Amino acid sequence: MRAVVKLGGALFRREPDVTALKHMGKVLGGFVEDGNQLVLVAGGGENARTYISAARKLGAEESTCDLLGIQITRANAELLRLALASSASSKIPTTLSDLPHCVGPRKAVVMGGLQPGQSTNAVAALAAEITRAEILVNGTDVDGIYTEDPKKNTKAKLMRVVDADKLLGWAMGGEVFAGRYELLDPLAIKIMQRAKMPTRFVSLADPGNILAALQGKDIGTKVVYS
Repeated sequence: MRAVVKLGGALFRREPDVTALKHMGKVLGGFVEDGNQLVLVAGGGENARTYISAARKLGAEESTCDLLGIQITRANAELLRLALASSASSKIPTTLSDLPHCVGPRKAVVMGGLQPGQSTNAVAALAAEITRAEILVNGTDVDGIYTEDPKKNTKAKLMRVVDADKLLGWAMGGEVFAGRYELLDPLAIKIMQRAKMPTRFVSLADPGNILAALQGKDIGTKVVYS
């Protein structure tokens, strides 16, 4: 199987949780060792938001803030690569054109951001498209996509299936700037749409959720295309 997994910033805390990283590396390393091809994209997390906020206060424009965030995602990618140990490729691609030369069976390629104006969700969608992935799994800090932000409204309901058009409508209605992409940014969704990429959103609190999605189980939220 060819797969791409986006690991959200919740995995990469202000003080890195080595135990959590090792657990994720062990589970996804096992998937790779079974003969599968895997690309992992690391999000920025709290550290990226902290540095971006400081840069803004120092007068940085959004492109510079983006570049700073990209550096943090690549640092997170390096931690993840170390957690995967022998299952990981030694190179972290920094351009999309590098990626096809790095992937292969029984190998996990880990990467972070690529360029200003792109979230790591967009990077994951592009990675899935260029590697002809059979599934894109987006690991978040909640169980999937909800009708509302479940952290703000306890009555929000988990959506088992959601149309990409609805996601795009939500994304277009929100603000998009460095370090903040509400759910998904429009670019990421448009890439998913053009590739009609099979996609699931699951909680990354338990790496088993990601593995279940990779195995085709009905977990989290499935994205469909009208």
